[in-house]
Amino acid sequence: MPTPLKPGAMDDDRYDRSKRVPWLDIESISMARVLMVGAGAIGNEVAKDLVLSGFRKITIVDMDHVVGSNLNRCLFFTEDHVNRRAYKSETIAEGLTRLSHEAEPLAVTRRIEDTDRSVFNDHEIVLGCLDNIAARLHVNSHSYAAGKAYIDGGMDGLVGKVMVSFPPSGACLQCGMNKSHAKVAALRFSCTGKDVVFHEPRLAAEITTTSVISAVMVREALKIVSGKTDLLLSNAFYYDGQRNVSEEIEVPLDPGCPVHSRRD
Repeated sequence: MPTPLKPGAMDDDRYDRSKRVPWLDIESISMARVLMVGAGAIGNEVAKDLVLSGFRKITIVDMDHVVGSNLNRCLFFTEDHVNRRAYKSETIAEGLTRLSHEAEPLAVTRRIEDTDRSVFNDHEIVLGCLDNIAARLHVNSHSYAAGKAYIDGGMDGLVGKVMVSFPPSGACLQCGMNKSHAKVAALRFSCTGKDVVFHEPRLAAEITTTSVISAVMVREALKIVSGKTDLLLSNAFYYDGQRNVSEEIEVPLDPGCPVHSRRD
């Protein structure tokens, strides 16, 4: 006996509107394992976009606690979290389960540098939501060595950038770095002051730019999981919210890049 039609049934399906995008593979998205490194402003937005897009298995790595300056651009953090010195990764994980009962987040409350490198092999995609160069280069090199796609996002005030590294072809984050980046990367620091030997100057941060950069990062993750790698960003994507412009800047593969030479 055929199933009777139910008026408004399409509105009962959580992902009905997403399924209307022809190339989105909701089943693959729900099964994909995502490693998100960094649980600050970009991390909050990326995590929200991931779970609302249908991703369920999300590992969140961050060793920092919630502080007051996070509250104007991090939707999962509250003053109570500040007072309790709650871990950012645990707080986001709790928030994701409120957004979706299907979410299966895992919080890791330590530095990515102190996390076993096998974590990169255990996930299909890595998203970098980090605010320091050393950690970003660490994640970039380990993702590339594991053959995993790495989507890096960063911002400074109204300007933001997204870059996708998709091994074994194309440039990686290290290919676009210069000597100044390398000098800073050699110094060790924490954004909340733990084990500090060097304080990197605080960067301006603004929620609308954070939202744009995070959305682009998750959109690229959706392409990878849905098998539409031909649509991936092939260069660095820059967004300037002050001038209301976005553009792609070519990042050529550096033949001397140590990340590529190690994999070869």
